[in-house]
Amino acid sequence: MATHMTEMLKGTLEGIVLAILTDRPAYGYEITTRLRDEGFESIVEGTVYALLIRIEQKGYVDVEKVPSEKGPPRKVYSLNVSGREQLADFWQTWDFISARIEHLRPVPTG
Repeated sequence: MATHMTEMLKGTLEGIVLAILTDRPAYGYEITTRLRDEGFESIVEGTVYALLIRIEQKGYVDVEKVPSEKGPPRKVYSLNVSGREQLADFWQTWDFISARIEHLRPVPTG
């Protein structure tokens, strides 16, 4: 199952992180912790940070540097209008794909 999970997460992690940011702005470690709390224990911080760079480059988030008690300022990410549009597209695509997959699932017998 781990291999399937990893492969499926590659295609959906961006949407999952955007969904997390709908609640409130967050920095990388907070996002990683939330993912783990939601059951994605195998997610590593490096994966999340690389994804945050990508969604920042795509213009889906606004970034604010906030002073940290320990070390350099933290980059806090908040979903912007473009990110909300991307997230809406993600959910529409998710609904389409998951409905087709569910339709293909055999009904258990017995």
